[in-house]
Amino acid sequence: MRPSRRWGRTLAWTFVGSLAATFAFAGATWHTPWQRIAVQTLSNLLFAGSCVSLCVYALPIVVPIFRRRLRFPLDWMAILAALAVFGALGSLGGAAASRARGIIPDRERFMSWYPASLKISIYFTFLFGFSGTVIQEMRTRLATTTIALRTKERDEAEARRLAVEAQLASLEARVDPHFLFNTLNSIAALVRDSPASAERVIEQLASLMRSSLDRRASSLVSLDEELATVRTYLEIERVRFGERLRFQIDSAPGHGAALVPRLSLQTLTENSVKYAVSVARAGATVAVRALAQDGRLRVIVEDDGPGFDPSSLPEGHGLQLLKARLAMVFGDRAALGIESRPGRTAVALDLPVETMPPAPSIETPRDDPGRDLRCL
Repeated sequence: MRPSRRWGRTLAWTFVGSLAATFAFAGATWHTPWQRIAVQTLSNLLFAGSCVSLCVYALPIVVPIFRRRLRFPLDWMAILAALAVFGALGSLGGAAASRARGIIPDRERFMSWYPASLKISIYFTFLFGFSGTVIQEMRTRLATTTIALRTKERDEAEARRLAVEAQLASLEARVDPHFLFNTLNSIAALVRDSPASAERVIEQLASLMRSSLDRRASSLVSLDEELATVRTYLEIERVRFGERLRFQIDSAPGHGAALVPRLSLQTLTENSVKYAVSVARAGATVAVRALAQDGRLRVIVEDDGPGFDPSSLPEGHGLQLLKARLAMVFGDRAALGIESRPGRTAVALDLPVETMPPAPSIETPRDDPGRDLRCL
């Protein structure tokens, strides 16, 4: 709360309390002349203002000290004793102000007024001091509880984010051990019959593993780069499956720089090989198509395998992780659609067309054409 607003409220409540004290302690009634009520209320206001000012300034200092050094109920006893001291000091301050204002014209009248003024001062001190301390204590506890809840919510959100990131990192860096072992076996067979083919497959495998295991790479790559990874993967798998694996890749012309999640299409293609090609004696056809229209990129991985039930995907499945990955990277601007039935399964990525900003070019300063760049 702003200081001006806090002092405004304090002054308003002090005036209300002073007027109430005029009727409660000074014997005023509704038939008392308003001039007398005004003078008595002004006197009460001087005494009350002195006490309230002491409470406003001193309580925030002494209360934390009592809280740290004393246990309950000794801390509250010390606070009440401090309020009594503030009341007595406030009463003296109010008396001095009253004498200065001419409200108490002589010493004899002061002696008759002071007991009542002391009573009023103690009344205001305990009223405002005790209630203010309790309210401030409740506000402090509420603020502490609110901060603790927000910290807990933040920690839980951070834990969920880290868990999702760990799952996504697992998806990005995943190399199927069965795929690796099968490829190595295929290479071993090619070494004897076709060393040149074996060398080519080794280079393709190295390229694929580099894409899968490079943790420093960006989570987004161009469509052309991702399709190149998909082609490399399918050519490696065709060494093992032969004519059982048939594939075609069609890219949207002019949109090869559009960004897609790294290894997303490779993951979808791997699912098609695993659940469509490997389970059928005749194999299957895998088609990857990229279309662009109205600022959207749609990439579809399709196969003619037996299909599956999209509603029964287990938690942690690659498609589920890919959905979470799309939500993390693109928010609600991207979607993953699945259509599957016997003879046709299509998984479609619907993404906004975004590209990497061009890297800034480095030019030789024109004002010094003879500068030797080798010293940089």
